[in-house]
Amino acid sequence: MLKNFTYRNLIARLPRYFELRFKIGAASSLINMTIIQFFTQNEYAQFFAIIIVAFLFAKVFYTILIRQVKKITDQTNTDIDDMILKIIKKPFHILIVLCGVYFGLKCLSALNPFALWLDRIFFVMSILIISYVSAKILSILISRWLKVQQKFEKTPKLIAKITSILVYLIALLLIMNYFEIEITPLIAGFGIGGLAIGLALQSTLSNFFAGLHIISDRPVNIGDYIQIEGDLSGYVEDIGWRSTRIKTLQNKVVIIPNSKLAESVIINESMPELEITAKIECGVGYGSDLDKVEKNVLLIAKEIQKKVEGAITDFQPLMRFSEFGDSNIKFYVILRVKDPVAKYEVKHQFIKALKKKFDQEQIEISWPVRKVFIHNK
Repeated sequence: MLKNFTYRNLIARLPRYFELRFKIGAASSLINMTIIQFFTQNEYAQFFAIIIVAFLFAKVFYTILIRQVKKITDQTNTDIDDMILKIIKKPFHILIVLCGVYFGLKCLSALNPFALWLDRIFFVMSILIISYVSAKILSILISRWLKVQQKFEKTPKLIAKITSILVYLIALLLIMNYFEIEITPLIAGFGIGGLAIGLALQSTLSNFFAGLHIISDRPVNIGDYIQIEGDLSGYVEDIGWRSTRIKTLQNKVVIIPNSKLAESVIINESMPELEITAKIECGVGYGSDLDKVEKNVLLIAKEIQKKVEGAITDFQPLMRFSEFGDSNIKFYVILRVKDPVAKYEVKHQFIKALKKKFDQEQIEISWPVRKVFIHNK
């Protein structure tokens, strides 16, 4: 009886169930048609819908897509793709939002009289964003190529600036072509104006082309330890469009115009390799046993060469007597160090150890003296 009652109730309720489903479906269709009609007929609704979709798509691009690409780039052996990905993230996010705003504004009939200006503004902003990304990527590729092919450990900023100027110049030509601006009269005008500007900025242009000469001829590279006439020495920090920055051992930055640097006599202690010799001069009295002096000097030199940090451990030091001085017999010692800075510590330790050894062996390190003979008739 219970089963029959349940089935009878269920069968009795089926028409009501289908009627309810029909009403819900009709209401749902009506709501959908109303929403579609609202968005198709209401341009402001279309504007906001496009803006929202653009922001959502930009968010998806920035989070999901970038994360997936990041996983791929992390598995590669080079870091160029990571640097390029870091560059394009924000500009492409902005470009997607810009496209959404552009197409949203195009839906507004009130802005139809300004449609041409909207197209122009969108084109110019898109070109500028793409130019920015292109300039950054080209700078990375050129710097990596210079590091691999030309052994530039650090790319001069002048090259990056020239690359950016060329990219933005191409962008400017594209914008001018879009606006149908004649380029030939402008080039002629720039030629005449460029002559006047060149005469006014003769010193600046001289430094600019001297910087190009330094980069191309490569008498110095960034990171090299150099000495310039006038007792100036230090590491090359950067080669700019106007000047070169040199960081001294006293942690001071000296700025030298490129034209002056190009005309100076430069001693590049980092070429052909960073290892250099440390020459130390000394003198002993005329009454000294020179064999004993040579033996003790080489003994100390070998100890210093093996123990002091910065010295080349497998280098055999050299000692030579050089000349008969006014009050002593002069000699010099040649040691080898890993870099120009290390020679100061090596010299310091060698002089201390040599003085101590000479005192123990009673070898006189003479100083300038004059002997006066008085003849008494």
